[in-house]
Amino acid sequence: MLDIKLIREKPDFVRQRLATRGAGDETKIEELLRLDDQRRKILAEVESLKAQRNRVSREIGALMGQKKTAEAGAKKIETKDLGDKIAALDKETVQTEAARDALMLQFPNLPHDSVKIGKSAEDNPVVRLHGEKKNFSFKPRSHVELCESLKLVDFGRGAKLSGSGFLLYTNWGARLERALIQFLLDLHVGQHGYTEVSPPFLVGPQCLEGVGQFPKFRDQYYGVAEGDDKEKLGKLYLVPTAETPVGNIHREEILPEKDLPVYYCAYTPCFRGEAGAAGVGTRGMIRVHQFDKVELIKIVRPESGYDELEKMVADAERVLQLLGLHYRVILLCTGDMGFPSAKTYDLEVWAPGQGSYLEVSSCSNCEDFQARRMNLRFKTESGENKFPHVLNGSGTALARLFVALVESHQQVDGSVLVPAPLQPYLKTDRLA
Repeated sequence: MLDIKLIREKPDFVRQRLATRGAGDETKIEELLRLDDQRRKILAEVESLKAQRNRVSREIGALMGQKKTAEAGAKKIETKDLGDKIAALDKETVQTEAARDALMLQFPNLPHDSVKIGKSAEDNPVVRLHGEKKNFSFKPRSHVELCESLKLVDFGRGAKLSGSGFLLYTNWGARLERALIQFLLDLHVGQHGYTEVSPPFLVGPQCLEGVGQFPKFRDQYYGVAEGDDKEKLGKLYLVPTAETPVGNIHREEILPEKDLPVYYCAYTPCFRGEAGAAGVGTRGMIRVHQFDKVELIKIVRPESGYDELEKMVADAERVLQLLGLHYRVILLCTGDMGFPSAKTYDLEVWAPGQGSYLEVSSCSNCEDFQARRMNLRFKTESGENKFPHVLNGSGTALARLFVALVESHQQVDGSVLVPAPLQPYLKTDRLA
């Protein structure tokens, strides 16, 4: 969440940065400041009443020592009245603080100064291109045609099992999916210095709140129940991304500064209900409710946050380079950035069968936004507790990487060449 101290001291600055997102959140700052001021006034009144009660209590002791029981009795009534007022104000403090904190959770992060002001994806600048679009001597097939002819994915039976938006990988398709996951993990652990973790695929709502997915997107993820116990529905959720559990590993902890930076990578399936917003009813792998992803997480000192972001983007790019894929790097504008992000790069890989670029990675520096929400801090050598920068990135996501790979490396005979880095995992150089 945002720093309440920053909002108090620089409300106009916060309004201006929020306004660049174009969502109207800047209009809520006045109400937030009203609640915050009300809470502070109540706390000041409580402290004054407690001081008064302490003074009266001392007077009671003195009166009792002087055998002035009647006067002491009157003072006791006064202390009871003061106690009742304090209790009522304490209750009001809790209510006001809860309202303020609930409103705080609704504010997105402030865009970094280097982020272009814009309204939508159409305003996102291209930072760089890698490679060129492949020229084919034939009309390239779509991944749907290739997956069906090579029996890589059974779209019909996947829908029969779970409904539209779910995939059944088969034979070489299942092996290719598994090979890609293993390749990604080995690359990031072996060459990029990340520590592999394998988190739970079910998390509590506090984890979704910690990374900024709740409360705004509560209706877009899969809540689960234990058996038919509806009372337990919403106590656990299927992970929408490994960012959710891995980003929360150190929630409510104070890490020694010497332990930073922390680099984690993890594979999880990802479950997203909102993927069905468009196109999920048609066959294909572009928009699905369940997909695999290897996620990258960094917890770093604030002064190194943006250098670490560039390194994370390079780590994700290396995946596409090794697989021989053409891609572009996009800097998301203020109106297209995710809720918790201060700055985000997207990697979009070219899929010739689609005739379009597909997003396969999104790398973000959330600065201290997520750390504040999960109360994650580090202790400096001087003993000061500070919030670190938390970064996340896809390293990368499937199934769109799968789509780009089979479409980019297809051959005129309908087979698909296997890139060299994947051959040791698949024990073949061609899918046919």
